[in-house]
Amino acid sequence: QVHVVESGGGSVQAGGSLRLSCAANIFTYPTYSMAWFRQRPGQEREGVASLNSMNDAVYVPSVEGRFTISKDNAKSILYLQMNDVKIEDSGIYYCAAVPYKLLYRFLVSDYDYWGQGTQVTVSS
Repeated sequence: QVHVVESGGGSVQAGGSLRLSCAANIFTYPTYSMAWFRQRPGQEREGVASLNSMNDAVYVPSVEGRFTISKDNAKSILYLQMNDVKIEDSGIYYCAAVPYKLLYRFLVSDYDYWGQGTQVTVSS
């Protein structure tokens, strides 16, 4: 059973930075994929960035160049560094994981394990 727990959400002004963390017990698997999704009010959950055990990262175009997904294998933590945030980056951010798969995309249906979500609010 894989467990995923997000932290690090909060309020930030537009142009500022925030770092999300995701603690997960998936890093001991030989292969795996993890991703950050977000859900804005009234909208479907959408992928933001993904990273697999081979360190292949994929970003949605709207965050490329501003967000960085990374992991610390020793600490079993996945990060999302959010720089130059915009109001439209607001939403609930979810960490997702799936073992034994190397993914290069972020479809909700690809991921088996999800955290409870952490709120990010960007104000002007």
